[in-house]
Amino acid sequence: MENILTSVKNKTEALPRVAFHTLGCKLNYSETATIARDFDSQNFQRVDFDSPAEVYVINTCSVTENADKRLKDIVKKALKLNSKGFIAAIGCYAQLQPEEISKLDGVDLVLGANEKFKLIEYVEDLSKNEEAKIYSCEIETANHFESSFSLNDRTRAFLKIQDGCDYKCTYCTIPQARGISRSDSLENVIANAKVIAASGINEIVLTGVNIGDYGKGEQGNKKHEHTFLDLISVLDKVNLIDRIRISSIEPNLLSNEMIRFVARSNKFVPHFHIPLQSGSDKILKSMRRRYMTSLYVERVTTIKKTMPHACIGVDIIVGYPGETDEDFLTSYYFLTTLDVSYLHVFSYSERPNTEAISIEGVVPILVRSKRSKMMRALSVKKRRAFYESQLGKKYTILFEGENKKGYVTGFTENYIKVRAPWNPKLVNTFQVVTLEKIDEEGYVRFTL
Repeated sequence: MENILTSVKNKTEALPRVAFHTLGCKLNYSETATIARDFDSQNFQRVDFDSPAEVYVINTCSVTENADKRLKDIVKKALKLNSKGFIAAIGCYAQLQPEEISKLDGVDLVLGANEKFKLIEYVEDLSKNEEAKIYSCEIETANHFESSFSLNDRTRAFLKIQDGCDYKCTYCTIPQARGISRSDSLENVIANAKVIAASGINEIVLTGVNIGDYGKGEQGNKKHEHTFLDLISVLDKVNLIDRIRISSIEPNLLSNEMIRFVARSNKFVPHFHIPLQSGSDKILKSMRRRYMTSLYVERVTTIKKTMPHACIGVDIIVGYPGETDEDFLTSYYFLTTLDVSYLHVFSYSERPNTEAISIEGVVPILVRSKRSKMMRALSVKKRRAFYESQLGKKYTILFEGENKKGYVTGFTENYIKVRAPWNPKLVNTFQVVTLEKIDEEGYVRFTL
């Protein structure tokens, strides 16, 4: 590492600058933040990605084709900022398609699933390479857990508790990109949570690929050392933490006991994000999902009976191979009957080496787009209805730190997004307010 600093200092008399860009999920953000701290410890100066830098790091995603295309644009952006900047692509897409990424003009280094956490060791100097160097493991060897958490945001942190997935959903590349399901030790999770809390952050979001499977692969043991319920029960007793949010959790792994626990907890908030993917049992079977719509209804019903004010988010895929108009309408009307709060809508995207690409009944792109628009419009209606149902009630807002066009924004415990005129004194504070109205941009307003 000394040769890097010496080389750059001789040219610029300043610390080398490094910029990070993250594509994809909260899990990627937690890992980017951890990798970035390695550069901090080696006296790099961290800058925004839209600034000139000596090193550009792009943490890639492979969930959709769009994420792959965005990588190309981001590389071009980095080269415009500094044509001599050293560009490293890491993460999921880098694991799946290292050769393809290496052919992108300007990319110098490609690191896969295991290697990305050693990025600082691979950056031997800051000279551009004639050909990108690739270090990508066989995914079967990706069985070690790397603890990660973010500290970038002043109000919330993403805490990685689990990685990889043992499910075999036909459309998904995650098992190929991240390997088998494995978990951080209970002790490490608690220790990391305490570090986050001690930094002044008031909310922790638990993240992973399949967090309901927490405990599998803990400390190298393929069996469950602990369960997700064990983990949240212990975290609930850590006094330093004010608010804990559970990220996406599979419906078959979200037990009624977990729901009742959240209802009793003073730290875990009444917000659930539960992937559905389709409201058609025929399509769910084809996808190899591990539940039918009846179980999903049961989970939503239990949550709403226990916590009527709870926010429930849903992942949904449209245009999956074999999804007829009838299947789509079945899915659409199923969602209209569910007491859920918003949808995350994905158009099916063909991914290499997945079973789904060989399934007959390919849905035309224009049809996928039409179905996506219908689902997104339904999401707007669902969110509006949920917000309206909460007006006149008191909630606790955690305010964020960014000045957004003269406003400070924040979230209630049940994930209602609010805003008020900018006031720096509100940043990273909790305020109890009564929700009054929904403004023209969909935020809920209130009076302090």
